Amino acid sequence: MKTMKTLSKAALAGAIAAAGLASVPAPAEAQSQDSRLYRVTSSGKLRVCQYPNYYAISYRSPTSGEIEGIDADLSKELARELGVELEIVESSFGTFIADLQADKCEIGMFGIGATLTRAQAVAFSDPYLISSIYAVVKAGGPVQTWDDIDQEGVRVVVTLGSYIEPFMRDYLKKAELVTVAPPASREGEVVAGRAEVLMTDYPTSVKLGSLFDWAQTIEPDGDLRPTPYSYVVPQGDQIWLNYVNLFVSTIKLDGRLEKFAEKNALGPIVAP
Repeated sequence: MKTMKTLSKAALAGAIAAAGLASVPAPAEAQSQDSRLYRVTSSGKLRVCQYPNYYAISYRSPTSGEIEGIDADLSKELARELGVELEIVESSFGTFIADLQADKCEIGMFGIGATLTRAQAVAFSDPYLISSIYAVVKAGGPVQTWDDIDQEGVRVVVTLGSYIEPFMRDYLKKAELVTVAPPASREGEVVAGRAEVLMTDYPTSVKLGSLFDWAQTIEPDGDLRPTPYSYVVPQGDQIWLNYVNLFVSTIKLDGRLEKFAEKNALGPIVAP
């Protein structure tokens, strides 16, 4: 009786274990179906967060109303690779993390600086651009060299939520830091005389120089806070991140990244 009782318990435990295994999907299958890659291909729509006021990256043309720039082009390429419709969701540097976490979009594509602080909340792809920080001033104004910037009475404007903001907050010792959020703009502050300098990256400095006669770019002595620009996705979805990384690798190898970078005057900052 003792032997039979022991066998019965073992058999019962085995049956329970088998039933439990049968009710749980295979881990790879479960992850695949939960991934945003599966959701995008199933829904036929890719939602891309973009900041529509970023020169040469994702800038809404005042004439056509269309978003133009390298990430306007590359978001279309990503949607084409996936075989889905592209939907642009307007975002900003101050809100893109919340927008991703609230599932307003599957990916952010607008030259987002990959920083350690941001990486605590979102996942970054491999970089596709790398930029230093540049100053843009009024030609003929009081600031003409890099040494003129960090001085008493000089107001330096940055975009709220950008990676440049916290860096400049620590970097500046004498000048006053001014932050603006959309619809206000850094260039508007300089033109209006509320700031003498705007701090920006390579894409914006190039575009401002091409748009405005007053804009003069001042380069730092050597690279200042070189930052990789990457695409950003929610944390915890390795399948989707792997796909985005493969997309970045593919456009580097087949020449599309270089092609669209040159089209938007960003060739010098393409990531290797």
